[in-house]
Amino acid sequence: MSRLFGTDGVRGLAGSDITAELAMSLAQGAAVVLGREARQADRRPVAVIARDPRVSGDFISASVAAGLAASGVDVQDAGVIPTPAAAFLVADLGADFGVMVSASHNPAPDNGIKFFARGGVKLADEIENEIEVAMGEKPIRAVAGDVGRIDRFADAEDRYVVHLLSTLDVSLGGLHVVLDCAHGAASGISPDAFADAGARVTVIGNDPDGVNINRDVGSTHLQLLQQTVKDVGADLGIAHDGDADRCLAVDADGNIVDGDQIMAILAVSSKRRGLLKDNTLVATVMSNLGLRVAMEEHDIEMVQTKVGDRYVLQALNASGLSLGGEQSGHIIFTDAATTGDGVLTGLQIAAEMARTGKSLAELASVMTVYPQVLVNVTGVDRLGLAGDTEIDRHAATIEAELGDTGRVLLRPSGTENVIRVMVEAADELRARAAADELAELIKVRLGE
Repeated sequence: MSRLFGTDGVRGLAGSDITAELAMSLAQGAAVVLGREARQADRRPVAVIARDPRVSGDFISASVAAGLAASGVDVQDAGVIPTPAAAFLVADLGADFGVMVSASHNPAPDNGIKFFARGGVKLADEIENEIEVAMGEKPIRAVAGDVGRIDRFADAEDRYVVHLLSTLDVSLGGLHVVLDCAHGAASGISPDAFADAGARVTVIGNDPDGVNINRDVGSTHLQLLQQTVKDVGADLGIAHDGDADRCLAVDADGNIVDGDQIMAILAVSSKRRGLLKDNTLVATVMSNLGLRVAMEEHDIEMVQTKVGDRYVLQALNASGLSLGGEQSGHIIFTDAATTGDGVLTGLQIAAEMARTGKSLAELASVMTVYPQVLVNVTGVDRLGLAGDTEIDRHAATIEAELGDTGRVLLRPSGTENVIRVMVEAADELRARAAADELAELIKVRLGE
């Protein structure tokens, strides 16, 4: 049987893959596994639940709440808030676990369910496996006065905004920021946080109607933000995704500043201020070669992980490090958050501009972005990649020819018969030629 949990919770088409029955079953399984410690201490487990504004979030979160309460878990319903806000509130409230109903940057028809353990941390694979096992067993059936209570978490947004503001050591006064909230969970919180920090705020993508989340806005569709920043003469633009755990930026000229550039800016800033633990940044193997070069120039170590913010977080926690992230804009500050936080990241970018008096373009120039070409090779045996010495030899030859200004990465998809070919080089034409050459070899060697 295939595993129910993916790389970030359970996700699929709402009403088809993600049903009310599945949501309730997941909640009951989580009540068994994540509420175990509380029950052993002879107290009622407490869970925080939240969601993004997708229309399907209503029935899914209601089903989750019902499953938890029926299993004797008290529920604090935080309503529509970002994923990192839900994680923060689990820790701030001292809850036993949390549930976020969201499909992040996916389109509105999709939805998902992810869990946080005590302290607001993402679940390890083995805990997710335990929940799947518990779903197939008899659930806890609380009766009479032992059933859980469901209460509205009245000050959820205020607590989170106060926390965000506490991370700033400088006013954002004088900065004009355009915020693209992706018609998502940050639509209320992000504008309030930036305005309270002193910034002048122009907002787009902040009118969620349940079906327009991520539609032509947000971190996956930056064109409107780029144009708006130029039209209103703003200093920068910040784009979130549907659940606001990502942040990408746009400078005053409308140029995109991606997650790698954001990490470069924040790593150099943190080191200068003595806040970068062990002078080390954590990123994934998909981060641009230019990030590594920039970190070397500033005597900052760089640890690389598999693709996925959960792996970045694992590496950060394992070594007690403070900053890491992904090119896609998941940036993690372990001193202030337990997961990627798009609003926090946006505030920190703006704070560095206010602190230094530099434009975002000036700050981003700390890193030169190398041309990066990605080719998805479909219809191949992805599992055969690991044992094919001819492909390995050819990739190694190309990488040797590219030298210090290039690299090759071959990566099988985790879910489908696709092999991803990524080539970086100082010259885009050379990168494209090398990627196409490797893709063709993979088709010949591993085609089905």
